[in-house]
Amino acid sequence: MRAEQKARHLDATQLIAAVLDPGSYRSWDIPVSDPDPSPEYGAELTAAREKTGLDESVLTGEGLIRGRRVAVIVSEFRFLAGSIGLAAAERIASAVERATGEGLPLLAGPASGGTRMQEGTLAFLSMVKISAAVRAHRQAGLPYLVYLRHPTTGGVMASWGSLGHITVAEPGALLGFLGPRVYEALHGTPFPENVQVAENLFDKGLIDAVVPPSQLSDVVDRALSILVTGPDSRVVPPRTLTVKPSGASAWESIQISRNPHRPDLRQLLAYGERDVLPLNGTGQGEKDPGLLLALARFGQKSCVVIGHTRPRPSRKTAMGPASLREARRGMRLAEELGLPLLTVIDTGGAALSKEAEEGGLAGEIARSLHDLIGLQTPTVSVLLGQGAGGGALALLPADRTIAAQHAWLSPLPPEGASAIVHRSTDFAPAMSEAQGVNVASLYANGLVDHVVDERSDAALEAKAFCQRLGQAIEYELSTLSLAPVAELLPRRLHKYRHLGGLVVSNSVI
Repeated sequence: MRAEQKARHLDATQLIAAVLDPGSYRSWDIPVSDPDPSPEYGAELTAAREKTGLDESVLTGEGLIRGRRVAVIVSEFRFLAGSIGLAAAERIASAVERATGEGLPLLAGPASGGTRMQEGTLAFLSMVKISAAVRAHRQAGLPYLVYLRHPTTGGVMASWGSLGHITVAEPGALLGFLGPRVYEALHGTPFPENVQVAENLFDKGLIDAVVPPSQLSDVVDRALSILVTGPDSRVVPPRTLTVKPSGASAWESIQISRNPHRPDLRQLLAYGERDVLPLNGTGQGEKDPGLLLALARFGQKSCVVIGHTRPRPSRKTAMGPASLREARRGMRLAEELGLPLLTVIDTGGAALSKEAEEGGLAGEIARSLHDLIGLQTPTVSVLLGQGAGGGALALLPADRTIAAQHAWLSPLPPEGASAIVHRSTDFAPAMSEAQGVNVASLYANGLVDHVVDERSDAALEAKAFCQRLGQAIEYELSTLSLAPVAELLPRRLHKYRHLGGLVVSNSVI
């Protein structure tokens, strides 16, 4: 849907009725205290109250979504364009603080032109206290979900409208910092069409999905079923714990891993998990097809998933710097929400291009490694297939590493290593053996902890293989989650400090 298409937009009470379980809404609002208004502003407030039947531009309260208790904050655009003055800001901040205090996930549905011009700078500054309240809510590990409605602009879009762990938007909604009417008044020309439209923001990686109000409760329910987890419990050890590395040569495994029919991350999420909610982009205007970010649940265990996507005929998916910025968004989500992180490695190498260099690919690999090695949450990495170069290394560090039998990990594709050493690609098979790139070598050197068998090639049994891998992932996530993070971090650092067994101790006298 594009901006010029007409759509019916729900008001605040209609949205609440559409999203919450019938009869479950309970208001948290108390009568507002208006600032001392001018006669003109007082008349505007009176007219807005008569028009809407509401006392302010926001409603706050709680209700049930599929039986789960959720706090809600919803704008009423018909009340002075949903603008936020001092009374509305106090209502929002108080509701966020109450949700935090009661340990509730929070759904915000802004529809606003921004801060209230009639109240000037103090209303403008009130966005700071709302943002501070949202920050405290997120720091408490509680989900903050945002549904951007038509229109949301100005200070609201630049504060509590853009701070969601997950952000979805109404189809065709006008969303942006600058109101088109303001732009036209200042510059004497209309703002370009379809820039500030929900669908364009999705294409640019700024929001996670475009969802009509009728489907919002489904999305919230799926998100919270993953984000709001129960107590950890032990999982029955899977049979894959007894699997040993394949006896195939490194070159044989590499050839098998390059089969275009080999199951990839998409199939793992389709066959190996219980529920999945894809996310989209960095949230900062970047979206790279080289990486997939999602919330998922393997068996009873929820996690954040980041992983490489295999190329499709219609597009290349070599990992660029934006992929890693999206991955680091996933890392922050996992850490903040207290969820384990799953990384899935399957790449023939990072993007080699002018754009990747100018986008800071090397620095993004470094920052990804930096974040993963110290991430304050349990981590599992999966070597699913190809594992070439910095693109693979950037997602590797973890508490436990699972590998498919024919996965591999190498500084370069073996043809590249052969070209460097021998000035010819003819020695690629010998180089792959010499470098110890296959799972047998990685297992012997302490990197791989858990091997999932291929019978005899995962491409021949994609569904069954993904189900075995999903069970292995559930086991590792569940086992790690029983240990305090304070114990995991030293073990993680020790693992990588002692890989290969060559450690030199230096003493300072």
